[in-house]
Amino acid sequence: MKHSATVLLALTALFITSPLQGRIIHREQSLYQTILVDDTGSRRCLQFSVRRDQRSQSCVDLKHPQRMVFTYTQMMMAGLLLAPDPQKILIIGLGGGTLPLALNDLFPEALIDVVEIDAVVVRVAEEYFGFQSSEHIKVFETDGRIFTKRAIMRHDQYDLIILDAFNGDYIPEHLMTQEYLQETRTLLGSKGTLVANTFAQSRLYDHESVTYASVFEDYFNFKQYPSSNRIILVSMAGLPTLDLLKARATRWRDRLRAYRIPIHNYPDRMSRTIDWDRDARVLTDQYAPANLLRSRNRHR
Repeated sequence: MKHSATVLLALTALFITSPLQGRIIHREQSLYQTILVDDTGSRRCLQFSVRRDQRSQSCVDLKHPQRMVFTYTQMMMAGLLLAPDPQKILIIGLGGGTLPLALNDLFPEALIDVVEIDAVVVRVAEEYFGFQSSEHIKVFETDGRIFTKRAIMRHDQYDLIILDAFNGDYIPEHLMTQEYLQETRTLLGSKGTLVANTFAQSRLYDHESVTYASVFEDYFNFKQYPSSNRIILVSMAGLPTLDLLKARATRWRDRLRAYRIPIHNYPDRMSRTIDWDRDARVLTDQYAPANLLRSRNRHR
């Protein structure tokens, strides 16, 4: 297995909030990047120092730890509108542990597998963000692609899979390809739900979109201001109707209030409209999207 700072990271939280401005309470160099923990008032944030303009990746409100600080994290919980009662969950990317902790709270009997390549991220999440593995939450310190291949060999399947890997610049390229999504589809079986965290605007938007369409055909494209993210939502059992989405959102509304998730607003923003170039090239293991990112940087 090759370890590359631009390829093999599986960290949580794509993205992109206010710059680091508070008091740094922890700094540590891992195999992949410098990891910073920052306190600003009651907000504690995790940062991966890779880019000069790097933003906080994952934050917690120390006074209200259940609350989800970032819009994109709240948006990812829209997966519950497609999978309202998941009993086996896979999360690729840990960060501060916001998503597995919330899902464990909501589904205490569910089995949650979390994959995180960086052991330092796991330890920092435990020491500074209240994350803990348990009988129902298992952490696997390995690359997400390798975990997926081994899970296929074990004939594992999941009700809900969340892709939230980030390498400080973009999604690791080997976790964006048609081949990887086909492998992930195998783990979903005939009824599973996939939630993928990506960018709402990038040079790769069209390529990402046609790649997901090549594997899953139809999916919801979910964007919401002020987040710079878009969430892709797939259901192997077929996408719910708008009426069903709204009915499920109503049932979830009160239960998600403590997390500050406005789920009642989500159904109207989950679109099946194709807003990408259908002729864009599909991303494959032989076609490296990192080349597009380098091209983007050269033309700034």
